[in-house]
Amino acid sequence: MERDDSLVIAGQRLRSRLILGTGKYRTMEEMVSAMEAADVEMITVALRRLDLDDPSKRTILDYFDWAHYRLLPNTAGCQTADEAIRVARLARSMGLSNWIKLEVIPDAKYLLPDPVGTLEAAKQLVEDGFVVLPYINDDPVLARRLEEVGCATVMPLASPIGSGQGMANFEQIKIIVEQSNIPVVVDAGIGAPSDAALAMEIGADACLVNTAVALAGDAPLMAAAIAEGIKAGRKAFLAGRIPKKAYASASSPIEGVLR
Repeated sequence: MERDDSLVIAGQRLRSRLILGTGKYRTMEEMVSAMEAADVEMITVALRRLDLDDPSKRTILDYFDWAHYRLLPNTAGCQTADEAIRVARLARSMGLSNWIKLEVIPDAKYLLPDPVGTLEAAKQLVEDGFVVLPYINDDPVLARRLEEVGCATVMPLASPIGSGQGMANFEQIKIIVEQSNIPVVVDAGIGAPSDAALAMEIGADACLVNTAVALAGDAPLMAAAIAEGIKAGRKAFLAGRIPKKAYASASSPIEGVLR
């Protein structure tokens, strides 16, 4: 029988291990086409891109069929814990979601997350009943602390946001995967399907991708390619790769052959 290998976050079963972001696309139509091509279920939207003071105003949310997708609001653009907490609460009060991708980023140049502010905000949001998915550096200690306070996932960066550098933090993420009892979602820096496949091969549970798709020459085609990379990487992880060796090993036996 075929195994059920669904991604489960906070008790919710998801059919896709790829989460796509909605920023940087050239047009809204291209963005929607990319989501369809990748057949994703969860998409993330920056709350700062919405006019939360005027719920009647048309926003990015109006371009999606929410019977088909699950919304993951994020606090991108928030520089402090207090700011992220306020924005998350405001979004929930509007009925958007009690799931939140937590981002606390005071660093405008490198866009690296604030570990102290992230942990502070996560504690409060978990207490408030949110399902918290925090974006973090490749920090195994912080990942453990966030799990301990009740976060639903940890989301370590592969490399800086939008850089396309791929798995620059390979060994650190392996440690996070090894010690985590909650899903690990590699988030930021993925530039190609091979990067996503590698993240999955080392045991990550999912990947979140935005720039690599949005700025590709053909965004829907790249979205589909990355989705396939994630599937291939997951299968490789489940299958179990051979260990690396410093020497060759013949594929065919040498005993009993004609000489």
